[in-house]
Amino acid sequence: MTLEQIVAAALAEDLADAGDVTAAATVPADATAGAAFVAREAGVVAGLAAVHAVFAAVDPEVVVEPRVADGDHVEPLTVIASARGRTRSLLAGERTALNLLSQLSGVATATSRYVAELDGTACAVRDTRKTIPGMRDLQKAAVVAGGGVNHRRGLYDGLLVKDNHAVAAGGVAEATRRALAAADGLPVQVEVDSLEELEEALAGGARSVLLDNFDHNDLPAAVARCRRQDAPVFVEASGGIALGSAWAVASTGVDAIAVGALTHSATALDIGLDFAPPEG
Repeated sequence: MTLEQIVAAALAEDLADAGDVTAAATVPADATAGAAFVAREAGVVAGLAAVHAVFAAVDPEVVVEPRVADGDHVEPLTVIASARGRTRSLLAGERTALNLLSQLSGVATATSRYVAELDGTACAVRDTRKTIPGMRDLQKAAVVAGGGVNHRRGLYDGLLVKDNHAVAAGGVAEATRRALAAADGLPVQVEVDSLEELEEALAGGARSVLLDNFDHNDLPAAVARCRRQDAPVFVEASGGIALGSAWAVASTGVDAIAVGALTHSATALDIGLDFAPPEG
C-alpha cells in the first residue's frame, strides 16, 4: 500500500462519514490554532512524511513544519514538528498522525538499540516480513531510519528457501538447486536450523544462509564452515534474538542478525500533540 492509501484507510476508520462530531460541537468552524508534536520520551524519529500526508488529506491548508528529520535522536520535550491551521482540521488528523508517527518512531527506536548494541562489530541488523499488514513499506523505512538494513520486501523480490520448501522439494540441497536455477538474478537465501542442514545447503550451492533458531553453541562452527567455502557465503542468524543476546550472536562472526520484533513488537514511542493556548 502507498502512504496515501494507508492514510486514507486510517482516516476513514477514524472519521467515517460523520467526521469529528466532538470538534464540530465544540469548536467554531473558523477557529485556527497552532500545535506541536512533542516527544514524551527519548527515541529515534520516523514517519514525518506520514504526518504531512495525514494533514494534506484532512485539509491541504494545514501547514506542517518538521523540526527534526527521520533518523534523528530526540530527548523528552523535543518538538518534532509543528502544525498550524483550522482547529477542527488539526483535531481531525491528530490521532491518525500520532498513531503513525509514534508507531514508526517506535520501530526506528527499537532498531537503533540493536544497532547500538552491535557497535564495534561488522554485524548488520536486518528486518523481516513480520510486519503490520499494509504497513510494510513504512515500517521498513523506519528500520532504515534507525540504522538497520532491509531484507526482501516480499515474496516477489528474493528467494528464501524455508523448511516447508525443502520438504516439498525433497530436501534442502534439492530445494537450493531449484531456487538457484530459477532465480533469474534475484537473491537466494537458504534457511537451515542445524549443521546437517547447513551442509545440505552448501552442497546445493547456497551463497547466503539463514541460521534459524540455531543452537548458540553451534553458531561458531556454522560460521567457520561457511568461511571455508571457496566462494563467499553470507551468514545471517535469526530466531528470537533479544536485545540482550544480540552481541553474543554477533560475536560468533555472522554477517547479520534478522529481528522480527523490530516491526511486529516494537513499542510505540510516546509522542503527544500539544495545542498552543488561544491568543488574547
